[in-house]
Amino acid sequence: MNIDSNVSKIQNLISINKRVVCVFGNFNILHPGHLRMLKFAKENGDFLVVGIRDKDKETALIDAKTRLESVRHSMYVDYAFINKSKEIDIVKQLRPDVVVKGSEHENKFNPEKETITSYGGKLIFSSGDMKFSSLSILKSEFENLNTSNIHKPFGYIKRNNIQTNKIRKILNNFSTLNVLVIGDTIIDEYKICEPLGMSQEDPTIVVSPISSNVFLGGAGIVAAHASGLGARVDFITVLGEDENTKVAQEKFDEYNVNAFIYKDSTRPTTLKQRFRANGKTLLRVNNFKKHHISREIQDKIFFDLEKNIKQKNLIVFSDFSYGCLPKELIDKITQLALKNNIMIAADSQSSSQTGDISKFHNATLATPTEREARLAIGDFESGLVVLAEKLKNKSNIDNIFITLGSEGMLIYATNKNNKSTWLTDQMPTLNSSPKDVSGAGDSLLISSSMAIALGSNVFESAYIGSLSASIQVGRVGNIPLNIEEIIDRINFDETNTLIDTV
Repeated sequence: MNIDSNVSKIQNLISINKRVVCVFGNFNILHPGHLRMLKFAKENGDFLVVGIRDKDKETALIDAKTRLESVRHSMYVDYAFINKSKEIDIVKQLRPDVVVKGSEHENKFNPEKETITSYGGKLIFSSGDMKFSSLSILKSEFENLNTSNIHKPFGYIKRNNIQTNKIRKILNNFSTLNVLVIGDTIIDEYKICEPLGMSQEDPTIVVSPISSNVFLGGAGIVAAHASGLGARVDFITVLGEDENTKVAQEKFDEYNVNAFIYKDSTRPTTLKQRFRANGKTLLRVNNFKKHHISREIQDKIFFDLEKNIKQKNLIVFSDFSYGCLPKELIDKITQLALKNNIMIAADSQSSSQTGDISKFHNATLATPTEREARLAIGDFESGLVVLAEKLKNKSNIDNIFITLGSEGMLIYATNKNNKSTWLTDQMPTLNSSPKDVSGAGDSLLISSSMAIALGSNVFESAYIGSLSASIQVGRVGNIPLNIEEIIDRINFDETNTLIDTV
C-alpha cells in the first residue's frame, strides 16, 4: 500500500514521544459541537490531526478547501488535511494512539475499531456538547466588512472640488507604481476566547481560548496593502531566526510581496497577541526586542538597495520603533532617494513605545498621530496647526496628515502655487462604527502616498487614504486592502445618498 502523502507529512512533524489523536468529519460549519469535540480530542493526546472528507454530496455542503480553512483556525488542531483516501486506510498507515468520533457513532458499527485495537490504540466517543460560542460566528468578526457605517464627506469633497472620475483613475493607475517599503515586521495574533466569568480566588476575568488567527502586521501589512492596491512591491525587513519568520514568509508569498529578509539571531520576530471576547480586546501582550540592527546588517541593506534604487517610484518608511530603522540608515537611504528623484513617505508609530517622526527629513508625506507629533516636537500645548508647522520646519516635510482618532484628520500641506504659505483642512472620520482601529494609520499612509506619487493633489490623496482607512477599520485584524473594494465604495457613493459627515 502506498503511504498517503499527508500521513508522511504528519510523521515528519511529530516526535516519537507524542500521542497522536485523529478525527475525521465533514465540518460544514464549525459549530459549538465541533469545537467541544476538538477540544476533547486534543485533551486525549499531544498532536491532533483532522481529516476533512473530500466529497460527500449528501452531507458536505461546502467545498472542501473552505471547510479545511475553517478547521485550521481552531487552536486545538495541529494538522488538518483534505482526505481523499479511505479513513480506515489512513488509520492503518498513521496508527494514531486515539481516534475520536462523535457520540452518535457509539452504538453503531465502526469498521476502524478492529484495526485500532490491533495495534493498541483507542477509539473514543465525544459528546460534543454545546459549551462554546460558534466559531463561524466569531470568524465573521474578522471576515465580514460592513460598509453601511462608511459615510461620504460631502463638505470636504465640495470644498476641494474632488471629482469621482479622477479618484477612480488614480486608483486604477496604482498598478503602474513600483513601491519599496522598509520597516519592522510584526506578527499579530488574535486569540478568540469564551468568557467564563470571574475567578473566585481573586478579581480576575477567566476566559477559555477557542481559536487563534494570525495576521501580518507592522510594515509587513503596509507592503501587503500596496500589493493589494495593485503596485509592484519590494519589502525590506529584519526578522529573527524563529518560527514566526516562517509565518511571515508565508504571508509575504500569499500577498505577492517580494520580501528581502535580513536575519538577526539577537532579535526575535516581533509578536503581538490580542486576547478578545465578545468583540472586545481584553489584553494585549507584546513580545519584542528593540535594540538597533547591527552596522553590518545596515550596510548590507543599503548595498542591496543601492543596486535597485532606480526602479522605484516611491519609498515608504514604516517605523514601529523596534530597531529596524536606525537614523543613520534612514539618512543614507533618504539621500539616495533624493539623488534619484524618488518620493519618500514616512510614519513612526508610538502607540506602546516611543518613536520619532521628525527623524524622517525631506519626506513628501508624513502621517503621525497627534501624540506622535507632540512627542517629536516636545510640544504638548500648541494648537494643531502650530504643531504641524513646527514639525514641518524641523524636518522639512512637504505634507503632514495629523490623525486624530474619532475626530478625523488635520491636513497641513505645501501650497505649490506659493511655497511660503500652507494649505489646511480637516477630514472627518468616515467610518462611524469601527471594529478595529489598529490598522487605520498603515492603510492611510500607503494609499495616500501612492496617490501623491501618481501626481494626485494632497486633498485627493487624503480622501483616498481616509477611504482606505475607513474600510480597513471596518473589520478585525490586518487584512490587506483590495483595490476592487475601494473602487466599489466609490461607485456606491456615486449612486447613493449618504449622511454628510461635515
